[in-house]
Amino acid sequence: MIKTLIIDDEPLALQQLAAYVSKVPFLTLVGECQSALEARDIINSERVDAIFIDINMPDLNGMDFVQSLVAPPLVVFTTAYSEYAIDGYKVNAVDYLLKPFSLDDFRRAALRVKERYEHANTPLSLPTEPEPELTDENIFLKTEHKVVRVKIADISYIEGMSEYLKVHIIDQPRPIIMLLAMKRMEERLPSNFLRIHRSYIVNMNHVQEVTKNRIVMDADTYLPIGDMYKEALNNYLADKYLGR
Repeated sequence: MIKTLIIDDEPLALQQLAAYVSKVPFLTLVGECQSALEARDIINSERVDAIFIDINMPDLNGMDFVQSLVAPPLVVFTTAYSEYAIDGYKVNAVDYLLKPFSLDDFRRAALRVKERYEHANTPLSLPTEPEPELTDENIFLKTEHKVVRVKIADISYIEGMSEYLKVHIIDQPRPIIMLLAMKRMEERLPSNFLRIHRSYIVNMNHVQEVTKNRIVMDADTYLPIGDMYKEALNNYLADKYLGR
């Protein structure tokens, strides 16, 4: 089932979208919002695979809202203004529904969402020819529609965001964003990676400074230490530091 969120500031339009979602067997409705700000709270708190969103809304329009998301779900824009169609595809929207649209129009857009969703979530086939064997110095990270090989020693820290992770790599300006549970990543990493907070795992080999309540990774990056993780951190440091 594709978890779907619908967003429109017009109550009647929202009611129609909800009715259409209920008639598509592979969609399940997780929320109805009359503003993009309300939708952001839901996206940050639970899994949302696809959104059907109006563009013209008060406070924050649908286009700007999608562009503000770090890892947006699959997007179908709904609007009464055809001039927004090109802009919709610029943000990699799955489809564009021009109001008023019928149930058949909605179903066609939903099928495109289903195709994109299945493509993104289908396990990659193993290569037919043997690849050079990789050691535990490397890890494969699946992001968007590709798999990236990363040297574990180059990972600085990992940041959790709901069901997504941001993997920060040394000397790379942008983190790798992937769909994975924090616990799963923690289990895969060697012992020099410590969970210091429910939202952070750090590579202790890249830590510059540890204080009572935070870890300094570099001049611009300060990470909090959660109370329930302090004991494990102190035990790790006890075997490493010198001094009184």
